[in-house]
Amino acid sequence: MTVPPPYGEPEPVPTGDDWAQPYPQTYSYPYPGEPYAGQPYPGQPYPGQSPYPQPPYPPPYAGPRPTNAMAIASIVCAFVLAPLGVIFGHISLSQIKKSGEDGRGLAIAGLIVGYLITFVSIIALVFMLLFVAWVGQNIDRLNGGYPGRPGYTAYPTPDLNIDKLPEFTPPAGLGANCAYPPTTTPASRPVKPPRSGKVPTTPANVLVTMTTDKGAIGLELNNGESPCTVNSFISLAAQKYFDGTSCHRLTANKSLSVLQCGDPTGTGTGGPGYTFADEYPADQYPPDDKALTVPLLYPRGTLAMANAGPNTNGSQFFIVYADSKLPPTYTVFGSVDETGMAPVDQIAAAGVTGGNKDGKPAMPVKITSMELN
Repeated sequence: MTVPPPYGEPEPVPTGDDWAQPYPQTYSYPYPGEPYAGQPYPGQPYPGQSPYPQPPYPPPYAGPRPTNAMAIASIVCAFVLAPLGVIFGHISLSQIKKSGEDGRGLAIAGLIVGYLITFVSIIALVFMLLFVAWVGQNIDRLNGGYPGRPGYTAYPTPDLNIDKLPEFTPPAGLGANCAYPPTTTPASRPVKPPRSGKVPTTPANVLVTMTTDKGAIGLELNNGESPCTVNSFISLAAQKYFDGTSCHRLTANKSLSVLQCGDPTGTGTGGPGYTFADEYPADQYPPDDKALTVPLLYPRGTLAMANAGPNTNGSQFFIVYADSKLPPTYTVFGSVDETGMAPVDQIAAAGVTGGNKDGKPAMPVKITSMELN
């Protein structure tokens, strides 16, 4: 360090070319350790540094960042296969966090759409399964709304301002050739078909007592009008076919009010393994008469056969507990008097299971015996 006077030698006075030398870059204080000792003046450049200020130029332009491929896959798959879109969305966010790629917005959108569609799909699936289960439980009631279904009576119609059943006129060959051909479906309970061929039409009326766990119901069978039907019914009763069976269907519509029985399976599809032809009132019309499609009044107390179409009678029958409207294709083979209607009215008053208009009776009823008087 150069020590100025009075502690050192006097500095030489610059002369001549000495004035052309650059101005000293440092200033020395007399004592070591003082600020800026041996250092440039504040604001002066360091040795080798340009004396001109350097502007803070931005770094060279590197172009846009790439978009994460998983983010694109997430938003696309969210609309095609929502769960896959959710998976890709989570993978994309993890990759973007590490790589710094673009696409975070796409990944989040894919997640939102994927979760939303997945949630809606699950709710729809649950409702569909519940609907299928409901249909399975109410198939009997739903089938009852259409004609021609096995074991069911008929479809309800809007009013009862209609004609009565026609007066009975014995058709040619009444009871002369009763036939009971077998069906492809086996009998619901072991039973033999009734005798075929000619059957008696007298006595005109046959009395049968149908005993149920809700009381006895007296049936008066019209043997003089529907002898083939009565022949089958008595044969089944004698073989105890009806004993222990339930009345599986009750309708409570404005124009169709019946209690249906005669199926050992209790499903509405069972039968004796054979069928037979329609009788009164269908036999009062030519086979192709359009009048067979026109509903008529089946009055309260009517006993008739259920069917699955023309000439498909089996073992199922129904009791009309309020005037009903049906086409004349359901064979009437008897009636129930007012005394016998008391248990039927009790069952009807309890209504249909679930508060429906057609289905299983809310008050279960079982036939304990069917005996000829």
